[in-house]
Amino acid sequence: MYQHQLDALIAFASADAYKDELLKAKAHYFQKTGEIFEDDRSFEMRMASFLDFYVFDWPIPPHQRTPAQVFLDQRSQAPDAEKEILRGLTNTRHSLWEVRKLGKDQIRVRDLFDGKDVEVRERRQPAGLHKGDYIEARLIPVGEHLMFSQAFIYHPEDVRKNIAAEIKRLKKHEPAFDRREFIWTLGKMRLKLERYRNISPVDIYSFDRKTI
Repeated sequence: MYQHQLDALIAFASADAYKDELLKAKAHYFQKTGEIFEDDRSFEMRMASFLDFYVFDWPIPPHQRTPAQVFLDQRSQAPDAEKEILRGLTNTRHSLWEVRKLGKDQIRVRDLFDGKDVEVRERRQPAGLHKGDYIEARLIPVGEHLMFSQAFIYHPEDVRKNIAAEIKRLKKHEPAFDRREFIWTLGKMRLKLERYRNISPVDIYSFDRKTI
């Protein structure tokens, strides 16, 4: 429903005028989440996640607004239906989610930071998605519904207790903690797990030891 507008936004944000910003955003993102290589199994998904970060979150000069916000401004003469979709692209929600319920064309997820459930419209369930999964994902408002972007990072079942306990600790002892930094730390752990299969997930997702 929004793919055409998203493709146009990515083309806009990847044009020569923003090449330097694209490179800065890429360097920043992969420094935070772990350097990725083409032979990594998650290469395509990680690149999709980076593009989400760049077009939806990265502030570009001169007004330090995201590419999505700048693109919406430049499309002020577009039809109302198109502008409504573009406005949705400026209000995405990136977080860590627990899958609570899988329906025919609806998925209920819970934000692991605030504990609130939301319904996501998804006629084709993402491959491998199960109830109870912990996922990093971005929700995009499309009309009256929320939809997933194309980028997902799954965290293994073995480490759910570790993640939940660390979030609980942070909320109690470091309430101003940076959620994005925490999500990125998990992403780096997941990448290490992908590469070092001889190390147990629990040892990699260990928040009281320096594992990455």
